Formats: sequence, structure tokens, C-alpha cells
Amino acid sequence: MSMSHGLEVRVPFCDYRLVEYAYNIPTEFKNYRGREKGLVRHAMEGLLPEHVLWRKKSPYPKTHNPNYLALLSGKLKKLLESSDCRLTEIVNADKLREMLDTNGASFTKNWYGQLMTVPQIFAYFLQIEAWLKKYDVIVEV
Repeated sequence: MSMSHGLEVRVPFCDYRLVEYAYNIPTEFKNYRGREKGLVRHAMEGLLPEHVLWRKKSPYPKTHNPNYLALLSGKLKKLLESSDCRLTEIVNADKLREMLDTNGASFTKNWYGQLMTVPQIFAYFLQIEAWLKKYDVIVEV
């Protein structure tokens, strides 16, 4: 939003040194007390009220319209039918088709804390495909 108005905003958590450091923190530390962002929450103890500090994650709202799932499913099915699908170089095509046929019924709990597990996973697969093509990634098995 800032760049669309000609502003350059420096966000402290986007500093590459902090990102590099955080990337190398072991997962068990990041998930301190079994909570997402547990290490950050712990670091803020005494600075934020407890009810804010440890409240349940509330992700940005997403559409729960069934048309969204149908749209993603259709795009993923069409992708799997195409001869230039790159995704199947790294993901089992039969498992993807099974997921599509069952609308992701094999996912019994939220994936990575998200509210819309199945549509989100389908969207991620489509994003991976776009990335593989855009950067012409060579997959060596």
C-alpha cells in the first residue's frame, strides 16, 4: 500500500538480517509452549497484556464461498491434465487426483493453523506450479 503512494516504509520485522536469524531458529523454539510464534510471544511477556499475548491466532479472513473451492479444484484438475504440468515433477499426481476427487477429505485437521485447509492447499499447489514455470526450475531426481 505504501509503494502505491510513493512512500518507502521500513518495517523492522522485514530487515533481512532478522529474517535470516529467525529462519535458522530451531522449530521447537519458534513453537515455544506449543504455540505458533511462541518465541515472539515469550519475548513480549511483560510488555503486552496476557490476554493479547497468548490469544488464539486470527488469520486474515478468507472467502468461505464454495465457489472458491470449486474454482481452485477446477484449475488444479486442468493443470494435471495438461502436458506441461511441472508440479508432478515433485508431487505425486495420483495423490493430487485423489485429493481432488475427495475434496481433500484426508485432511482431518487444519493445516498450519489455517481456517480453510483444503482450498489453501490447492491454492499452494497452483502457486508452486506458477513458480516452477516462471523461474524454469530444473528438478533433478
